[in-house]
Amino acid sequence: MERSFMSIRRFTWFSPLAGLLLMAGVSACTLATAGSDHAPLPDPAVDAAPAQGDQVAVLAGGCFWGLQSVFEHVKGVKKVSAGYSGGAANTAEYDRVSDGDTGHAESVKIVYDPSKVSYGQLLKVYFSVATDPTQLNRQGPDVGTQYRSVIFYGNDDQKRVATAYIAQLGAAHAFAAPIVTQVVPLKGFYVAESYHQDYARRHPDEPYIVFNDAPKVAHLKQQFPALYQPDRDVVSVMLH
Repeated sequence: MERSFMSIRRFTWFSPLAGLLLMAGVSACTLATAGSDHAPLPDPAVDAAPAQGDQVAVLAGGCFWGLQSVFEHVKGVKKVSAGYSGGAANTAEYDRVSDGDTGHAESVKIVYDPSKVSYGQLLKVYFSVATDPTQLNRQGPDVGTQYRSVIFYGNDDQKRVATAYIAQLGAAHAFAAPIVTQVVPLKGFYVAESYHQDYARRHPDEPYIVFNDAPKVAHLKQQFPALYQPDRDVVSVMLH
């Protein structure tokens, strides 16, 4: 029941253009992400200082199903959780967040080993294949502030890297339109309901996943072969 309900919720937000793309067998995410149709993005000129132990990055930009699926396939990433950031704890549940008035964005919490992948590299993946940073309060077929593009920084170093990289991409005219990604302090991350965790992996044949999320992972493998890892090498959060 949950799976059917979720599919209906997602597809009711498809625009007429997205519907035409689906019928034509073309993914909205394929057209949206920079790396699929443009030259590869540059490496960040500014990156985080070396750190000991696992680090955390929290990012938002569209449905968290796709974001989780992408970052679960990045080497050095140890755990990815789908959840909500930007709003209050008492509104951090799917039905409330879907109203678009809670301040939350569908987000992912990424626990990673900085000796294997840097914060700057995660941002390069994010901007290249995980989201379209030029879409305001939407991502492909999903519309609303809960789908906005946000980097939730956990410390001054992450803020420095994020703002510098956005400025670098802007100066390089890496995208045809201005980047609207927000860079805001992380005030809290609230893990989403269990049926959202690993959704793309558990439902690979659902049309929404096939057309919107699977191509992102394919682009990751194509553009970042040195960073790509298969499913078996990652551990993800499941709630019980």
